[in-house]
Amino acid sequence: MKGNLLQQLFEYYSLNAGYLWSLFFQHLLMSVYGVVFAAIVGISIGIFISRFGRMSKLVITIANIIQTVPVIAMLAILMLVMGLGPTTVVVTVFLYALLPIIQNTYSGIVGVDENIKDAGKGMGMTRNQILRMIELPLALSVIIGGLRIALVVAVGVVAVGSFIGAPTLGDIIIRGTNATDGTTFILAGALPIALIAVLIDVLLRLLEKRLDPVKKKKGPQPQGMDI
Repeated sequence: MKGNLLQQLFEYYSLNAGYLWSLFFQHLLMSVYGVVFAAIVGISIGIFISRFGRMSKLVITIANIIQTVPVIAMLAILMLVMGLGPTTVVVTVFLYALLPIIQNTYSGIVGVDENIKDAGKGMGMTRNQILRMIELPLALSVIIGGLRIALVVAVGVVAVGSFIGAPTLGDIIIRGTNATDGTTFILAGALPIALIAVLIDVLLRLLEKRLDPVKKKKGPQPQGMDI
């Protein structure tokens, strides 16, 4: 049974390679667009609330409320205003990506050691210079972590976008649920979606670790010191 299923899956990929690549590319593109727009807005908001701590709880709570709304409900609400298609999906991704980006930007900047910032002030740096030259570089790995979470969430959100007419890999899964024996279709759509999410997670996690200032500071560990 397993061999037969794998054979059917291989045949489907072989016969529909062009169609699958097109859906794969559009799925990835919608995810990236939504997160890029969210990064522009979310990082700016994160910087702003790091300067005005009293507003941080309110802003993060609002972003959290957006996150709790089911994806299909959010798509339906936006569809009434914006209509069917990819634009509505990109805006939905934008809204769901805001929370991790805002939260991580805020946490990363607030978490920078005060002694380092005081040293910058002692050197005559302005507030903007401290932000650009000290806070953002040291918070970069945390911000990348927020982008990683946002992109992984975005991949799942875009898959649901097929219900409102956006061309995504979710189209194949929906076709499988409507077929008498749609296991092959469901797997053919689900596997590339999972692949996108895993690749994004792995690549950005590696980048996050590479940019982590704590690990950079530690450097290579001496040999023969393990206990």
